[in-house]
Amino acid sequence: MSASGPPARASLPLDAFAYRRTDLFNETTVPSGLLKAHSTKAGVWALIHVIDGSLVYRIDDPRRLASATVLTPDGPPGLVEPTILHFVEPRQRVRFYVEFYRRETGSPPEESS
Repeated sequence: MSASGPPARASLPLDAFAYRRTDLFNETTVPSGLLKAHSTKAGVWALIHVIDGSLVYRIDDPRRLASATVLTPDGPPGLVEPTILHFVEPRQRVRFYVEFYRRETGSPPEESS
């Protein structure tokens, strides 16, 4: 094993563009599917934008180190990578939305979660 430092942080591809956005959710309207492990389709990234309050974003996929990040309006959005299992946990009061991205090239992906 080489000592190359921490793994590179995932990022949105430079040629990705937003093509869909969810409604604004809060702690009582968040869809149940977002509260359990789910993923986007291949070729689909997402950003989780917190407008008010805080939300725990958990990555729970065997291809990644398990992680939990508290998302707030003052911090960066949560980045969802294609096909990586993840879920969210509202922390009391929260308002957030999810914005979906795909690359310029290729055919449009199927609807994502």
